[in-house]
Amino acid sequence: MTTILPSAQEGCLLLADITGYTAYLQGTELEHAQDVLADLLETIIAGIEPPFEVSKLEGDAVFAHMPSAAIDASMLFDTVESTYFAFRRRLRDVVNGTTCDCNACVLIPSLDLKFVVHSGLYVVRRIGRTEELTGADVVLVHRLLKGSARDVVGNDAYLLLTRATLDAIGGDALTLGLSEHVEHLDVGETEVFIENLEDRWKAEESRIHKTVSHESAAGSFSVTMPATPQEVWPFFIEPRKRLEWQAGLTAVDESVDGRRGVGTMNHCAHGERITLQQVLDWQPFTSFTTRDEMQGTDVVFMTTTTFTAKDVGTEVTFDFACEPAEAWPPIKPGLFQILELSAQQLIAILDEPSGDDSVADAQGPRE
Repeated sequence: MTTILPSAQEGCLLLADITGYTAYLQGTELEHAQDVLADLLETIIAGIEPPFEVSKLEGDAVFAHMPSAAIDASMLFDTVESTYFAFRRRLRDVVNGTTCDCNACVLIPSLDLKFVVHSGLYVVRRIGRTEELTGADVVLVHRLLKGSARDVVGNDAYLLLTRATLDAIGGDALTLGLSEHVEHLDVGETEVFIENLEDRWKAEESRIHKTVSHESAAGSFSVTMPATPQEVWPFFIEPRKRLEWQAGLTAVDESVDGRRGVGTMNHCAHGERITLQQVLDWQPFTSFTTRDEMQGTDVVFMTTTTFTAKDVGTEVTFDFACEPAEAWPPIKPGLFQILELSAQQLIAILDEPSGDDSVADAQGPRE
């Protein structure tokens, strides 16, 4: 009988490692410590999957991968940073929400999280009920966990990218604000680029968000999409994907400084009608807010689009503010008609793999 060997595939490998856990485990009660670890690992998995697919848990680390074609700079950084922010918030919530004075609870703030990402070749092998990724690049991403990146940023919270990953996402280290470094490993020298996640967390905590609240909105429109927030998000922020489903949209020219986020400008064409769109607020996979100026008029929209995970699917809500206020009533019917048509087109796209539209529930406008 001929044995069919698995073929090598090109993709992006990610290791998310809880730092300080070994010391934490030695100084705490085992039962409580394991509960804390399980809670934090669940937070990490929820943050990275999708777009990454978790291969396995490695003690206090999560090992995951994704096809190279599915990644870009914005998606990678948004995924890592939003996961890190969720991790830090979970640490804070556990500490603030417990009255337990055992060491496992008292020492929770000593934990932190780092990410190592490398692009390369690997083979996925099914051994019994488990999945194993093998190859030289798999070895490298694990070796990098023990490198000297901590000395570069001065803490245990960082994202480390190899040169191969930076090239794969088409990123520029200077524009992305990364520190360049060379790791000297037993497998050779490796050029890497590092982002200080502690600095990103501090900036996130101090940032003032610009949003349109649901309560103050001139009007709102909601629809439930048959996919997770991470799967729906790219269809709203990537120009190529927006053209697939947004009714009447004929072109989007994007001006991005390294990655999408606050300050990104979009030049949107709806036939001969042009809208200048600026991103005012950016909370990956949760919400974003834009200011849309319709050229040739004095009408300006501010829209917050929110993604809320449900038991099945994601509720997407658009909350609108409009200036001048008197422009809203005549614009609203046509706008909501376009949103309804666009929503149904996106639902059809998202439903294609399964053909199941049971969760597609267009709820329509709120007066």
